[in-house]
Amino acid sequence: MQEDIRVKNFDELSVEELYDIMHLRQEVFVVEQDCPYLDADYKDQKSIHVSWYKDGVLAAYTRIVRPGVSYKEASFGRVVSKPQWRRKGLGRPLINKCIEVLESQLNTRVCRISAQSYLLPFYEEFGFEICSEEYLEDGLPHKEMLRK
Repeated sequence: MQEDIRVKNFDELSVEELYDIMHLRQEVFVVEQDCPYLDADYKDQKSIHVSWYKDGVLAAYTRIVRPGVSYKEASFGRVVSKPQWRRKGLGRPLINKCIEVLESQLNTRVCRISAQSYLLPFYEEFGFEICSEEYLEDGLPHKEMLRK
């Protein structure tokens, strides 16, 4: 199996890569989770995109949002994996890659995320701590988490 993890700024993405990203995000967040929302939020242009391809197919993805865009701290979000790749060990390496990029390209350990509540224990494994009450984001329960 051929694997390819790509880390690119928005203007470095090919049209095909951008289409793969938008398709996967809509497939999971809008259709599967039945959560109609505007995914194209103008943060992509200010983000670093981490795309994990397996045999030429986008299997997992997240975007790292620079400080001052979503929060004063750096952030990441839109963490997603293609349904057939779930529970196959992609999540932890993907988050580890995010943390590596935060430290190497943005020179920071500090990161604030908006995590779906059922994923809190997963993010705690990476040093994130809950720092808000639960709230609804696009109809789903979330909490903010901070890594220092």
